[in-house]
Amino acid sequence: MSVKITRNAAKVIKKELEKEENKDLTLKVFITHAHGDHAHYGLDLVKPSGNDQVVATDKEIDVIIDLNEPLLEGVKIDYLYFPQEGFVITNPSKGNHGDH
Repeated sequence: MSVKITRNAAKVIKKELEKEENKDLTLKVFITHAHGDHAHYGLDLVKPSGNDQVVATDKEIDVIIDLNEPLLEGVKIDYLYFPQEGFVITNPSKGNHGDH
């Protein structure tokens, strides 16, 4: 299972994870809604449980994902500043290049 985090997203995520109130938390990416071969994704900072699957990324950020969910394989987490600032989660490997 692979998760890609862009440089912009990694900077924002690391800043959040460094906060005292988030020191025991891990980034989690999940599906908020799926229809057909397309999904919408969400992010959260959570305390890992014993059943969570943690995937390491090349940005030294661990991510919790559901290994049984094929639409999470190859997910990409980005952070954009324009046209609206915020996280954008897509899955190019599944043909999902953004919200519709």
